Amino acid sequence: MKLRDYADLLEQQGADGFRERAYRKAAETVAALPRPVADILEQEGRAGLIALPGIGKGIAGAIAELVVSGRWSQLERLRGELSPEKLFQTIPGIGPKLAARLADEMHLETLEDLEAALHLGDVRIAGLGPRRSQAIAAVLAERLGRPVFRREHRADAVPGVDLILEIDARYRERAAAGSLRRIAPKRFNPTGEAWLPVMHARLGEWQFTALFSNTALAHQLGRNDDWVVIYFESDGHAEGRCTVVTETRGPLAGRRVVRGREEECAQLNDDR
Repeated sequence: MKLRDYADLLEQQGADGFRERAYRKAAETVAALPRPVADILEQEGRAGLIALPGIGKGIAGAIAELVVSGRWSQLERLRGELSPEKLFQTIPGIGPKLAARLADEMHLETLEDLEAALHLGDVRIAGLGPRRSQAIAAVLAERLGRPVFRREHRADAVPGVDLILEIDARYRERAAAGSLRRIAPKRFNPTGEAWLPVMHARLGEWQFTALFSNTALAHQLGRNDDWVVIYFESDGHAEGRCTVVTETRGPLAGRRVVRGREEECAQLNDDR
């Protein structure tokens, strides 16, 4: 079972026992169900999954992704197998070129990422007009078997920039020291080298996974050892992510900032 495989990977990569145990408990819950989990999702939606013992929003999202696509981006990420381009091409209307732009220019990874971006009007790239966007959104809603996803914007739905920058600092320090497990990503890695460090950590209610960016743009600009992608989740919220970079211009030049939250980073520096 993939939930158990994920727990095994967390253990191997040094995650805290709390997160590992949560996925093992969820695996046991699903294995003991008297009916297929796909039936629960179809008939009751995610609320039906969350009502099960030991399954919160994050794990419910993982199960839903597995049911509707046969894939799970979190597991593929930790295995170094993540290929969002191939996933997006399973949606009618998305060919190889558009799939590559969604992954590399928009940094989207999952069907939920794509659905949320379409809903929020964030996808503004060549080849994706209003009608095509609506058609793709309709297919996604059907594939995901629920009403259109609404991404949370409340302040408590994301960790504070102080926590994110703390994780960023820990990750870069441990990566430089060579103390992290390294995986061999399939994307942009023709030699199959295990070069990408991965770190799992917990701060307060938040669980984090940090990796250097492995996008085409990061490699083109030589920033794949500077841009850090941090994934976060908690019991009350589904997985989200952000990117931390070294600012190259303006008053924050030379400092680490969370992309899209520069004002908060500036305020944090002022407070200190």
